[in-house]
Amino acid sequence: MMRIPPAFTPKLVTALREGYGPARLRADLVAGLTVAIVALPLSMALGIASGASPDKGLVTAIVAGFVISLLGGSRVQVGGPTGAFVVVIAGVIARHGYDGLLAATLMAGVILIVAGYAGVGRLMRYVPMPVVTGFTAGIAVIIASGEVGDFLGLQAGKVPAEFIGKWSAYIGAMGTVSWATVAVGAGTLGLILVLRRINPRLPGYLIAIVAAGAAVALLHLPVETVGHRFPAMPTSLPGPHVPALSLDVLRDVLPSAFTIAFLAGIEALLSAVVADGMTGFRHRSGQELVGQGVANIASALFGGLPATGAIARTATNIRAGAQTPVAGMAHALFLLAILLVAGRLVAFVPMPALAAILLIVAWGMSEIERFRALLRMAVGERALLLLTFGLTVFVDLTVAIGVGVTLASLLFMARMSEATGVLDEDDSVEDPTQRAALPAGVEVFRIAGPLFFGAAGQMLEALGRIGRTPKVVILRLDRVPFIDSSGIHVLETVVRLARERGARVILCDMPRPVWEMLARTHPRFAGAERVSTLAAAIRRAGAGR
Repeated sequence: MMRIPPAFTPKLVTALREGYGPARLRADLVAGLTVAIVALPLSMALGIASGASPDKGLVTAIVAGFVISLLGGSRVQVGGPTGAFVVVIAGVIARHGYDGLLAATLMAGVILIVAGYAGVGRLMRYVPMPVVTGFTAGIAVIIASGEVGDFLGLQAGKVPAEFIGKWSAYIGAMGTVSWATVAVGAGTLGLILVLRRINPRLPGYLIAIVAAGAAVALLHLPVETVGHRFPAMPTSLPGPHVPALSLDVLRDVLPSAFTIAFLAGIEALLSAVVADGMTGFRHRSGQELVGQGVANIASALFGGLPATGAIARTATNIRAGAQTPVAGMAHALFLLAILLVAGRLVAFVPMPALAAILLIVAWGMSEIERFRALLRMAVGERALLLLTFGLTVFVDLTVAIGVGVTLASLLFMARMSEATGVLDEDDSVEDPTQRAALPAGVEVFRIAGPLFFGAAGQMLEALGRIGRTPKVVILRLDRVPFIDSSGIHVLETVVRLARERGARVILCDMPRPVWEMLARTHPRFAGAERVSTLAAAIRRAGAGR
């Protein structure tokens, strides 16, 4: 029987092996119910904001939320639809229809599974903060903009998806503002904020939409409700169904699938890190990505939306006393029970109340304090933040992520190349007596910093400035922590140029990773001599004269 590596063992298995009794079950059920109450209005609101329907958000929270807790690598992670996906989902539905979204979600699930087993989870933590903050803040602006129409009750017709076109439509429809709608939206917003200040543990979202729904029904206010916009909304969990797939559809939605996978991975791992800080446990990043991948596949098969770990719901789960992943599974089952028993009541929820909830979600996503802090950083950091933010809002999220990560990588490589230098013989020999004992015609140079393609040109330029041709060139590599194929090519070029000028090249003091790379890729490394230490290199240089 194949044994599962510990790094890819679901945390549910680990928790159950520790022992699971009535006390833990009771704590998990209480936490699961608490999170379900928070997730109910939020899932509906995110489903509508994504260009789908409230039941799609609930299906996602039920199916994906259950699987994420069942198979994930975090002990208390709670998953479901999140605001990060709103922009991508709306764009995919607009371009490819809902079947296209299901195809993209399926592909994203496969990408996450492959990424989990390939160890990509360790790399996602290196996405620069300006990029993450820039597109997160951009998404927050887009979500908030998308809720203006419902919050004000505007009769703007079909509103364009683009940011500028959307606001142009809003401005043109300002004469249709419904003050009853504004009152319900503002009242919901104010009630949530007051409840948070009085007692943050209260389910403010649920209390607020219940109060808003009751006010609209009892006062007969002319306010649009979920039932008005979605009269045929199902109130049960649909059966699994494989969406219609074709090679053309898969090719068209592939960029969106990668974007969904990237967002799901980033947000899930960020949420898991937050959970680790609150609980003292450690998540398994590889298994968390695998669990997220399976959850997205399952969500697509049931007609749901993309899903990931939700930081706010995970924090609520922890504060409510969750002990194991059973709490997250229970939250999904409670949502299913609510959908089956009281699903028809969803029709009475006012649209401005859901808009108010999403405005609060958008404000939380904006991370305004972090945004301001990054604006005080170096010019490169500020430019990266503002460019990612601007591309997210005005162009496209996929473009913003691609450009942001690429520019961040180039910025990093530029900084690393600046940190790589070639020191002359006076800086390369620490012992003055050893320096005085260098044979005539011997030059010693030390390469300091990672030797990769970003620093290759600088090294060649520095070595090219040698005014005289020595008989022996000793290159010390003890300060080179890393070398890539371009760095190896540079060494080959140095050796070739030295030999053309009649000089020998001796490599010494190589760290093991550099030595192993040279031995594996260039076992003979034509023309260069390799010794272990500087002293051995000096002896060989003197003996070879």
